[in-house]
Amino acid sequence: SRLLSQFFFADERVTRVVAEINGLDAELDPQQYLVLLNQLHLSQAHLLAVLERIMEECIPTQRHSRDYLVKFPEELLVDSLGNHMLFAAECLLAGTFLEVEEVDGAQLRPQARNLLCSLELVRTVLREQSLSQPGSYPEPVRAVLIQFDRLFAEFELRWGPGLGCWGEVCCARAGGASQSPHLSSYVSSLVAVKSPEEIYRQQEIIVLFCETVERALRLGYLTQEMIDGYEPLLMFTIPRLAIISGLLIYPEGPLSLERSPEQMSQVFSPFYNLLKRIRDLLRVLSAEELCLLERSLCTAE
Repeated sequence: SRLLSQFFFADERVTRVVAEINGLDAELDPQQYLVLLNQLHLSQAHLLAVLERIMEECIPTQRHSRDYLVKFPEELLVDSLGNHMLFAAECLLAGTFLEVEEVDGAQLRPQARNLLCSLELVRTVLREQSLSQPGSYPEPVRAVLIQFDRLFAEFELRWGPGLGCWGEVCCARAGGASQSPHLSSYVSSLVAVKSPEEIYRQQEIIVLFCETVERALRLGYLTQEMIDGYEPLLMFTIPRLAIISGLLIYPEGPLSLERSPEQMSQVFSPFYNLLKRIRDLLRVLSAEELCLLERSLCTAE
């Protein structure tokens, strides 16, 4: 049950998979090579997850700020971002990142090298600690973890916006060694990083949703029990009601059509013309008809 013990076995699994990859001829058995790469991806993700829990337990108040993550697209944050970062660092050192300009690569490689060296040091220190005193974190262990957390955050801040969709990956992930480079395939598409203005606009949408829920509770469209019980229907009901609120009740808010599409949040700007049509239709409804519409939108039909 101890985290250091969990780390030991997770680290053992990564080491074992790396050894199998290094002992395999990828040209003779490309299918097995892909299988092992997938195993490595999963085992590294598990290792990082355990390491994250260790840092939360050992240095909770000394973690590097991650406030910058708010500017990353949501699709980057839901799928093992840390594991992708390590893979990016390994590819940078191996020289297999096709999408990186030489100038950018020259600036990023020292950071990637420092990050990977720090990770190896963390692995060594935590393995030794797990074999000697698996229930404590002495100061040298804490210092190594603080350094790794800082380097990881700095690399993530620099490199995170360049991560896009991940394609088939067939390149060495251990020690910077290169295996079967002609099999290497990396698919990267640059993604838009949120500007401060877009972050503010999305915060306005959050406020609109909160005010919509408050109004729906007051009018009896929703109940507190539905919210407390995470009623699945709310996933449809609240956005529907929020569109009506944003167009009629709070017309100067984030759905204001007095702005140009470029001034709206990216969440709604693609639907600018559709929102105008909806607003025009809503304006001709009487108070009774609007109430009937909103109640209808709260049903599963």
